[in-house]
Amino acid sequence: MPGPLTDGAAEQPLVSVIVPNYNYAASLELCLRAIQEQTYPHIELLMVDDGSTDNSVEIARSLGVTVVRTPRNLGVAGARNLGIAESAGEICFFVDSDVALAPDAVATAVRLLRENPETGAVCGIHDPEPLIRDSLVEEYRGLQYHYWSVSSAGHISFLFPASCAIRRTVLEEIGPFNERLRNTEEVDYGHRLTQRHPLLLSPEIRSRHDHDAELVPLLRKLFRRGHARVPLYAERRKFARGFETSSRAGGSLAALASLALLPSAALLGWYGLIAAALALVVSLAADAGMYRFVARRRGLLFTGYFTAVHWLVNVAIAAGVVAGAVHWLCSPAFRRLYGPAVPEPAR
Repeated sequence: MPGPLTDGAAEQPLVSVIVPNYNYAASLELCLRAIQEQTYPHIELLMVDDGSTDNSVEIARSLGVTVVRTPRNLGVAGARNLGIAESAGEICFFVDSDVALAPDAVATAVRLLRENPETGAVCGIHDPEPLIRDSLVEEYRGLQYHYWSVSSAGHISFLFPASCAIRRTVLEEIGPFNERLRNTEEVDYGHRLTQRHPLLLSPEIRSRHDHDAELVPLLRKLFRRGHARVPLYAERRKFARGFETSSRAGGSLAALASLALLPSAALLGWYGLIAAALALVVSLAADAGMYRFVARRRGLLFTGYFTAVHWLVNVAIAAGVVAGAVHWLCSPAFRRLYGPAVPEPAR
């Protein structure tokens, strides 16, 4: 079991805040300044640069932040592993470089770990407002991601490493992030961690995230993530606990079905249109609470835009899953993607 944080110096253990970064100069200063302004006093801050070609390193050094550089672009899993190896804290707090923590985030994470000694890690939730507001797509993503997260608060099996504190004893027990995984390392790590320890998602740990601002890159990313999750979910034979629920998976598949059924209208007339409409209704009903949440916050006009974008997101996710299922059937190597072999941490 994880060791309790109690008595004496352990009341305020050293927290190593690890910021993996690859070409996020646009938000990096906001991220690092938010960490430097934390109310918690015992923080070691490291920015792990994963081969950036922008001025990220210069920004970090201008703020007096310790910079560790990977020997080549390893992906976020490799950057986190290097940060773990180079840090000394009893707790490692991972913060993505496009995230700005609320001032009490680290203090709150330490308190939650102390109050829940059996818990291996605690993760935070992004506010619905994006860190940098520069597109309607970003407004959509902030609301969608917040709702999916806050509706999953509690014990989960899906790691949220953009804002997450993990006891070092747990990191040593579970092992490094799997560097073979470029899109789903957090799903894999959450699965491995929760085989041994509870994982808590708490709205008390707050932050703001600079979400994707363009629709096509967002859809492409979600397609890749849906594709890469198939071998893990096929192996587990169940969905993650929280966030990616079976209901939401069904909603995504229904959205794809509504698109696929549209051509049938040419052959079946109104019957084809009715079938497509019914599939769309099923997709909307799968996350009805989210649409009510958006309508209360932003009104009906924005909710109409939100609904259209989320339909496209659901189609992209479901298409990725379908492509992943075909890949899984045809490729033994893909079926072994989440195998037991995990690379050593980068040093």
